[in-house]
Amino acid sequence: MEGRPAKMGFRMPAEWEPHEQCWMGWSERSDNWRERAAPAQETFARTAIAISKFEPVTICASAEQQYPNVHKLMQHQTNIRVVEMSMNDSWFRDMGPTFVTRKAGPGITKQTIAGIDWEFNAWGGIYDDWGLDRDVAKKIVQIEKIPRFPHNMILEGGSIHVDGEGTCITTEECLLSPNRNPNMTKSDIENELKDYLGVTKVIWIPRGLCGDEDTNGHVDNLCCFIKPGVVLLSWTDDEKDPQYERSVEALSTLSESVDTKGRKIEVVKIHVPGPLYMTEEEAAGVISSGHSVPREPGTRLAASYVNFYIANGGIIAPAFGDDKRDKEACQVLQKAFPEHEVVMVEGGREIVLGGGNIHCITQQQPVRPSS
Repeated sequence: MEGRPAKMGFRMPAEWEPHEQCWMGWSERSDNWRERAAPAQETFARTAIAISKFEPVTICASAEQQYPNVHKLMQHQTNIRVVEMSMNDSWFRDMGPTFVTRKAGPGITKQTIAGIDWEFNAWGGIYDDWGLDRDVAKKIVQIEKIPRFPHNMILEGGSIHVDGEGTCITTEECLLSPNRNPNMTKSDIENELKDYLGVTKVIWIPRGLCGDEDTNGHVDNLCCFIKPGVVLLSWTDDEKDPQYERSVEALSTLSESVDTKGRKIEVVKIHVPGPLYMTEEEAAGVISSGHSVPREPGTRLAASYVNFYIANGGIIAPAFGDDKRDKEACQVLQKAFPEHEVVMVEGGREIVLGGGNIHCITQQQPVRPSS
């Protein structure tokens, strides 16, 4: 489709609005995932199965080895389909389409959902072979037979969160980084978000989570809306932790902000795990190729409980093996979403070793409004 989605009545729904399905990729890069991605694949499988209890899941896997393996692995899962798709890596939040919807009405009966296909450059070029990933969004909308809004602005889905009522949160660290859109001003970027997501207010948080160099501080690792006017924020009480300064900075920005409806932003804190660091064994399991981010022992992991997925009636969140913080996070999430079932997926550490977590490997497809 041509034109600007917001001017045609489209908006990006909040993640808690009803979904038609969830999209996931399948990890396989041996230069990003340790032990040829086997431990990460176990967590991907647990994540997909957990989500499938609440809504359908489509897993995309590459042809050579992954598709037959995943198809066999999921053959008894009635709410999961597996499709063949070539890709460089499995971060469907970032390379997949951002779905937007509009109400059906006079003259609008079929095209009530579309996918925004942002330009993708592998998080500012930290990988130098992302050609297959650039086509993932296009392939998904073709599979679903829905319109596509192409956009030449570089943007990853993990860099934005919306409340469904016109407010977006993002970070300056990511969207204003020179490796994304160096010829665009902050105002330029904000206007594109408004015209394509259907938002009227953008709240800019200075920086993302400590250790999140892979994405230049994606907002979905730091904070997210849990309902209009309320934001869940990664937090630490340890003033010596570098994350403390970032969390206080974000708290100050959010507390001084109002949303598009004039509500002051309420902030709910959720403590980060750890801090966690990559071990010698974990780093040694990654096969260096020169095409990806080096995985060095001692690297601070960008571990966050905010990096969860909201399914239809379920909250699918990572567990990191930090019993105290895992249990505490489950309680905070259950209180934040009293009508949802919270499922903590074991093995969240395996995904964060690759640079993200559950929200990063999923992409919700909202229900299509009908007449």
